[in-house]
Amino acid sequence: MSGFEIDRRRLLLGASAAPLAASIAGAAQAEVVAKGQPLRGNPQMPEPPAKRMGYAVVGLGSFAIGQVLPGLQAASQSAVTALVSGNPEKARDVGARYGVSRIYDYKNFDKIADDKDIDCVYIALPVGLHAEYTIRALKAGKHVLCEKPMASTVAECEAMVAAAKAANRQLGVAYRVHFEPNNVEALRRLRAGEIGDIRYFSGETGFPANPAYPPVKWRLEKALGGGGSMYDIGIYALNGCLMYVDEPPIAVSAVYTTPAGDPRFTEVEGGVDWRLMFASGITAQGSSSYTFAYTSQQRILGTKGYIALNPATDYSSVGGVIHTDATRPIRAGDSLVQFAAQLDGFSTAARTGQPHRTPGEMGLRDMRIIQAMYKSADNGGATVKL
Repeated sequence: MSGFEIDRRRLLLGASAAPLAASIAGAAQAEVVAKGQPLRGNPQMPEPPAKRMGYAVVGLGSFAIGQVLPGLQAASQSAVTALVSGNPEKARDVGARYGVSRIYDYKNFDKIADDKDIDCVYIALPVGLHAEYTIRALKAGKHVLCEKPMASTVAECEAMVAAAKAANRQLGVAYRVHFEPNNVEALRRLRAGEIGDIRYFSGETGFPANPAYPPVKWRLEKALGGGGSMYDIGIYALNGCLMYVDEPPIAVSAVYTTPAGDPRFTEVEGGVDWRLMFASGITAQGSSSYTFAYTSQQRILGTKGYIALNPATDYSSVGGVIHTDATRPIRAGDSLVQFAAQLDGFSTAARTGQPHRTPGEMGLRDMRIIQAMYKSADNGGATVKL
């Protein structure tokens, strides 16, 4: 048989086998389509609703509705399972929108102890109510994430920390900026030594308080607000300072900057300028006010450059730059994710028993410093040792 005939025979045999091969391949593909592909690798996906940590949100003011509940909706480890409000109509309306049927009020609040679908409680009440409802929630066996500032006094903060230890539950303070991607990136670059050793921090925070606006009105009442602007927007710069400096201050001084005769500030101060001193020689200063235009900016100066965040603590638009040999933007992600990230961070800590990034002890530390600021301001700016 000639070589040509052999090649021709092979060609014919191959041609006759092609339909069979195609048929086998088609059947295999059909089976894959019918059964679907198996899950490969370890992709990051949300927990199924039944396994997420269930939250009762306590207080349905503008912050809870505008930020906390959307954060829970966007979270992957957390879900809202109950609402607590003194306004049953509002609670039912909000619950209908989020698919929540468990509604509590402040009289039957302690019954959450029997609700197995509540693992955690988010306290979104005015400051003056933080301690009471945090302690009650802890006694009910729930983990608690409490809005900042932690409470009205050092004694209240100490009682909250003690209650968490007695209940063997997690207590966190909602310092959301620790989960905001651009602040986290700024901290990473600082820790990496990109601006050298930190030598100075400054932070200015404030907005013009309008007592006719309900979410602001209670902030001007000492019983509910605890204090003035330092308790509210001012705590961002203080807590941010200690996040970046990562060293306990040894002394503080402060002066009040409340405009004379301003009728808004009969119960709380309108503004505070403060200064912190550290054993290493680092200094920090800040200004908090309910009287100047909205401001949220922080600067960290090092031996090789600086980081500037402006705005530093917004809900949705944090931005900044790092300057060494040139000025470059700091942009690591969408600021809106900070709420879901904070909630999932707390859920993970509650589930695993691992330390939370912003624990109750941090809130207690900050309250001790704020009360020392007031002591200094009450005494004409005298230095107070910490």
